[in-house]
Amino acid sequence: MPKKKKGKRQNVKKDVAKRQLEFKEDGQEYAQAVRMLGNGRLEALCFDGRTRLAIIRGKMRKKVWINKGDIILVGIRDFEDKKCDVMQKYTPDEARQLKAYGELPDTAKINQDEQFNEVDDLGFPFEFGDSDDEVSEANVTDENKSTDETKSSGAIDFDDI
Repeated sequence: MPKKKKGKRQNVKKDVAKRQLEFKEDGQEYAQAVRMLGNGRLEALCFDGRTRLAIIRGKMRKKVWINKGDIILVGIRDFEDKKCDVMQKYTPDEARQLKAYGELPDTAKINQDEQFNEVDDLGFPFEFGDSDDEVSEANVTDENKSTDETKSSGAIDFDDI
């Protein structure tokens, strides 16, 4: 068996133990990450109806990655109501448990992108413009008008040559 070379990291998988579910206390609120702003900040929609600037605390930086749509626990600042600190990120299973306990409102969507979820009956998440028939009819009538105008003005059309 080869020796471990200096400076090389081994891929050690940590045992993910099931942690105890933490509920909110006074001065804390559940929120959903709306968008990431960078530099350890994000915009969070708290379930009390306010949108706040959430700052990821130092203990969580580069260890816990928060994405758009994640459910988080934030600590609201007493002196700044528009800012809060991220205390904990909930996994999707923990968020479903919170919803089952009635801590989260029924309107909360857990780990879903709202942007492309609505799919029409063809399976495409977007609509195309006008149909080809309408566009081609409009083009034909415009071409007929332009050729009539050029013939009456006596100008030579290079496409006719």
